[in-house]
Amino acid sequence: MKKVAIVTAASQGMGLACAKELKSRGYHLALMARSEKVLHEAKSLDAVALQGSVSNVEDLSKLIDLTINKYGQIDAVINNTGHPAKGPLLDLKPSDWHDGLDLILMNVAELAKLTVPIMIKNGGGSFVNISTFAAFEPNKAFPISSVIRAALAGYTKLFADEYASQNIRMNNVLPGYINSYEVTEEVKSMIPMGRSGTVEEIAKTVAFLISEDASYLTGQNITVDGGLTRAI
Repeated sequence: MKKVAIVTAASQGMGLACAKELKSRGYHLALMARSEKVLHEAKSLDAVALQGSVSNVEDLSKLIDLTINKYGQIDAVINNTGHPAKGPLLDLKPSDWHDGLDLILMNVAELAKLTVPIMIKNGGGSFVNISTFAAFEPNKAFPISSVIRAALAGYTKLFADEYASQNIRMNNVLPGYINSYEVTEEVKSMIPMGRSGTVEEIAKTVAFLISEDASYLTGQNITVDGGLTRAI
């Protein structure tokens, strides 16, 4: 029986690359993004899709219903999102921080709440959250993302503690600078590999983490950054 994966923010970039990689590995797909483009991408991937936002609990519930009505099961969830507001730390408004919380952390918590009962019934499942290298080495260029994705790491560890015994895993992928966004030559010079990563490299890491090859791996933060971060 084919496995079923949900991918959010799947209309472009890392989300779309994840969808394409999982399709190539035989997964049925359910996709969501705010852009109407996700509906067109879904057709080419023989997937079901919903135009909606991960910050909207009703949209997340509709996504789960759409997936179950089509496939009857959910084996994996790839939580990918856009980027929260940026700017000087003290210029950020309270609403920016609250929006970032909904975008980065609450979407994961809400989708887990909706999906875990289904995975328990199916005998297991896997979540992968697309985070950032700045979760552990905060970067002033990404203030909200740095802070809240550090919180996501804490949530992921607690989730692993709670559900590992039921064969439900959760891990985070922490990309460095990826080619879905332009970076300067100065930034590239700081990366030991001397280049941006590709969205396909992130997608292959995600595919590994939800596979049986990673069956003993949960609660972890996997940095995919070409050697950029310095923490040991």
